[in-house]
Amino acid sequence: MHWLMKSEPDECSIDDALAAPNATVPWTGVRNYQARNFMRDAMSIGDGVLFYHSSCAEPGIAGLAEVASASYPDPTQFDRKSKYFDPAAKTDAPRWILVDVHALRRTRLVSIAELREHKALADMAVLRRGNRLSITPVTPAEWRYITTRLLKD
Repeated sequence: MHWLMKSEPDECSIDDALAAPNATVPWTGVRNYQARNFMRDAMSIGDGVLFYHSSCAEPGIAGLAEVASASYPDPTQFDRKSKYFDPAAKTDAPRWILVDVHALRRTRLVSIAELREHKALADMAVLRRGNRLSITPVTPAEWRYITTRLLKD
């Protein structure tokens, strides 16, 4: 499987992830049930990740990564000082989970505008009107197109 995972670069950029110990970061703060379910039910260690910068001046794919762990409870849901604190979450019944993501490399930025220019990517979930999910599946054809045509060395 392949995924596009959005991160706000002021929280965790591809450079931050690459600088983290073992270039691995926990994907904290996901508070959407569908995105949570992707992590919980569909992601596997080794799945490819398009590391996408969002909520910034120029959103787009900024790097490549891979899923580095099975899902586990997101500790920020229990931390009263975290902006991701959830008072309804209980340690014996967590509501929110995460996976660890291992950054592989920074890429040139492939902007949302550039993604829209490619007919082969027209059906990508991130390009759908109204899509605000922070995690979306990427088809094998989309992954191949992006990694071999847009991100080729």
